[in-house]
Amino acid sequence: MSLAVTGATGHLGGLVIDHLIARGTPADQLVALVRDPAKASGLADRGVQVRTFDYSRPDASALTGVDSLLLVSGTDFGHRIAQHAAVVDAALAAGVERLVYTSAPHADASINPVAPEHKATEEYLVGSGLPYVILRNGWYHENYLADRDAAARSNQVLTASGDGRVASASRSDLAEAAAVVLAGTETGRTYTLTGDVAWSFDDLAADLATVLDREVTATYVTPEEKTAALTAAGLDAGLVGFAVGVDRAIAAGELGDTTGELSGLIGHPTAPIIDTLRFRG
Repeated sequence: MSLAVTGATGHLGGLVIDHLIARGTPADQLVALVRDPAKASGLADRGVQVRTFDYSRPDASALTGVDSLLLVSGTDFGHRIAQHAAVVDAALAAGVERLVYTSAPHADASINPVAPEHKATEEYLVGSGLPYVILRNGWYHENYLADRDAAARSNQVLTASGDGRVASASRSDLAEAAAVVLAGTETGRTYTLTGDVAWSFDDLAADLATVLDREVTATYVTPEEKTAALTAAGLDAGLVGFAVGVDRAIAAGELGDTTGELSGLIGHPTAPIIDTLRFRG
């Protein structure tokens, strides 16, 4: 069986390939789909097939012989619906038997700014007739490394999330779940993949205090106050709107579910966020 991973030189895609090999998939049964093959020499050295593949111009011939395809959602916000749809079309044209897509929690009804493009992609995939599995990945621990850096400067975590909680998970755990699903045969399933623990921003501040060895407090503000603070710090309007929008989604409870589906797939408890906050790579 041939398994293909898009974005294979990216953070998530590369980890998926690592987990597939660690779990026993022979490297020569894996296809790394990348925009720049020169960046994938390490994968080729391990025996993984490397093929050129661009979301904006997906070539169906790159998917020849692929049985199951992992479509890691793109990062070109504003263009992802068309890009993802083009990948689905290429998979259909190539005869791919099954597609696994990385989406976001509550993608069908969320106020999270990432949700609309995921919702549209899910609808397109389901409507395409291609057998699928949707992985609604919860928020990544790694999203809070910027808060670690900010806390190192200011001794605070600024949030407009109220008493909302976040059941985040490490990128590696989410990649391992994608590897498990991709190597399987299940179809027609939507998973909501979250960490085992839903933490508060007071909890995050306490973890940062431990990591930074200093006092760190969570500072709760209104969305308007956070908008003003981030704007004053020099962030562009798009990034400010995104950060505040995520906080609104957290306040609404959209990122606080603890489903147990992630640890169930990977067969072990999810890693705590403090492990990621300690990472200095």
